[in-house]
Amino acid sequence: MLNSVAELGDKAYQSPGANTWSAAQVVQHLVISETAIGQYLEKKLLQEEGHQKAGIGTFLKSKLLRLALRLPFTRFKAPTYLANLMPATAPPISELRAEWEAVRRRLERLLNEFPGKLVNHAIFKHPRSGMLTINQTLDFMLDHILHHQQQIERIKKAVS
Repeated sequence: MLNSVAELGDKAYQSPGANTWSAAQVVQHLVISETAIGQYLEKKLLQEEGHQKAGIGTFLKSKLLRLALRLPFTRFKAPTYLANLMPATAPPISELRAEWEAVRRRLERLLNEFPGKLVNHAIFKHPRSGMLTINQTLDFMLDHILHHQQQIERIKKAVS
């Protein structure tokens, strides 16, 4: 995806319409989202107790979220707290790539040290579907990227 956006050159920073993100801003959103997810997980892991075991409701909400993200016609507004973190312009793709790699390394360390006793516990609060287990959180992150990959393809067609 990063290579695809980088191939756009200056057009990676061109918005396809009013109140819509450029391809570079979509990448920036993903970096900001994954940073926030990692920070949230780190904070929750510092809490020794209070992690509820995930139930059928968590499972069903997670499946609905996955379905919604995979449908090509669904659109979501970014949560306000994430939207407020988005600067007006995105930095160069090379900076976004380096930042995303650092975020991913941090997430990898967190996952390698994730306590096995919490695997079936609700640990991450998604703004729309509520609490998710760590595996459901990773599924969300994958689907989130795939959802925005479709968006980038639409943007590429519009600005080319």
